[in-house]
Amino acid sequence: MHVPPTNYAPPTAPRRHRRSRALGFAALAVSLLMAFPTAQSAFGEESADLVGGGDLGPNVLVFDPSTPDIQGKVDEIFKKQESNQFGTDRYALMFKPGTYSDINAQIGFYTSIAGLGLNPDDTTFNGDVTVDAGWFNGNATQNFWRSAENLALNPVSGTNRWAVSQAAPFRRMHVKGGLNLAPDGYGWASGGYIADSKIDGQVGPYSQQQWYTRDSSIGSWGNGVWNMTFSGVEGAPAQSFPEPPYTTLETTPVSREKPFLYLDGDDYKVFVPAKRTNARGTTWAGGTPQGESIPLDQFYVVKPGATAETINAAVDQGLHLLFTPGVYHVDQPIEIDRANTVALGLGLATIIPDNGVTAIKVGDVDGVKLAGLLVDAGPVNSETLVEVGPEGASGDHSANPTSLQDVFVRIGGAGPGKATTSIVVNSDDTIVDHTWVWRADHGEGVGWETNRADYGLTVNGDDVLATGLFVEHFNKYDVQWNGENGKTIFFQNEKAYDAPNQAAIQNGDTKGYAAYRVADSVTTHEGWGMGSYCYFNVDPTIRQQHGFQAPVKPGVKFHDLLVVSLGGKGQYDHVINDTGSPTSGDTTVPSQVVSFP
Repeated sequence: MHVPPTNYAPPTAPRRHRRSRALGFAALAVSLLMAFPTAQSAFGEESADLVGGGDLGPNVLVFDPSTPDIQGKVDEIFKKQESNQFGTDRYALMFKPGTYSDINAQIGFYTSIAGLGLNPDDTTFNGDVTVDAGWFNGNATQNFWRSAENLALNPVSGTNRWAVSQAAPFRRMHVKGGLNLAPDGYGWASGGYIADSKIDGQVGPYSQQQWYTRDSSIGSWGNGVWNMTFSGVEGAPAQSFPEPPYTTLETTPVSREKPFLYLDGDDYKVFVPAKRTNARGTTWAGGTPQGESIPLDQFYVVKPGATAETINAAVDQGLHLLFTPGVYHVDQPIEIDRANTVALGLGLATIIPDNGVTAIKVGDVDGVKLAGLLVDAGPVNSETLVEVGPEGASGDHSANPTSLQDVFVRIGGAGPGKATTSIVVNSDDTIVDHTWVWRADHGEGVGWETNRADYGLTVNGDDVLATGLFVEHFNKYDVQWNGENGKTIFFQNEKAYDAPNQAAIQNGDTKGYAAYRVADSVTTHEGWGMGSYCYFNVDPTIRQQHGFQAPVKPGVKFHDLLVVSLGGKGQYDHVINDTGSPTSGDTTVPSQVVSFP
């Protein structure tokens, strides 16, 4: 986003536009503070079975309450990562169960912080986990790619600050106080996502333009700007779109929380939460959550330098995958064809496909869990980056769906990248829970053809559910939905800023490609709390026919839609199809459709 909304006025200077930053830093040498009893086989070894378990490498730091100078170590990581937006360093800060006092863990790029208890309250900070925007002059619209999970916080001031934008999940957190989602000085922010968390006090979004909260408990909610959506949230404000712009569902139809690493005594395991239907509130409010614990020795611990061939051999052998923080180049797809396989990344582990291959392919099988991974397109065009199920997949996975959680995609920004379609979902019943699929608008390797990427997410499977769907800047359709009985709860989109002129985005007789298109063949589809924004800064005269396109059928329903022209840089003629008033002027007033049809 680039232009302040009219219904929130910060007390500081006007919002600054995003700008290019690609900063490199030398890698930080850190010591691992934990060890595992089994050693990992050498990468590429074909004569012997791969060994599960092992150490987690140098960029996972594990602390306990007796660790000396915790604050100094955390500060050292933050100093490296605060503005390291397109660097290659990756870190996971892990805290054993216990109580930690006088901690302010500031979290920068590609840094994850997490407790190692089975429940958030097992690991308590008398202190804060902070994201602010000092590095960007108080503007939080580029605070991407970081996370906080599985901790309880007693904030020093009574309120914890988490001023983030996309790809910055706040999961399984217990804030024993309030939560402020804006930067110091109330500069602009464009987030965000909370799940399976309890905030005892008030959540204050302030300048946050949009936000999605799922299956949580909050004391209260402070305000709304454009698009605030809740599903399964105890204490959520009542449905009231468009004034204030709250979209509230009592429950989430289907959900399954993200797998996480934890300590069972001295043994490291990964907990895989159970699927829930019509979920409301946290999974851990009643004590031990429902799900399965998998010992670490059943995981192949993937480290930088591992090849796709070795990773695939581990899956074929029956091992799950735990990617340690780092950047991985693959010259063939990582193929997961075994039901119930967990592929979990720590510290925003990043996969880059070489020579135009697909980075990850999931078979048409039950219960695969992809989580905590960033897929970064390579300079040679990939037809797809992530495929869930092969073309024509038809298996029934309703009892045990595959899920993607905190699986992010980036085309350009860190360097030249191209991909025709970022994510393709062919398998029925898939859950896409919190993704940011981003064709870069700033950084290195950015331009209308330089980081060409026509489609963000394409859904061909039936009964697919998206919760927390962020897709931005694609050359054509950001989302193309072809499957039956799809559902999306919360959608945030910006059309590509850099369209050179009207002709470049012309779609036959239609002006521009919709941000979210449901195929004419679809008879049943539903969406809640969905927004699209335009900022055609190269040619502000561009007109976009609509933000949303869908067949007019009784089973196709949308609730609480809006489009926004940011600063009058381009205009929407309608919200959905030919319904909804046009955006106008430079006042950033959204045009809204409460329901469709």
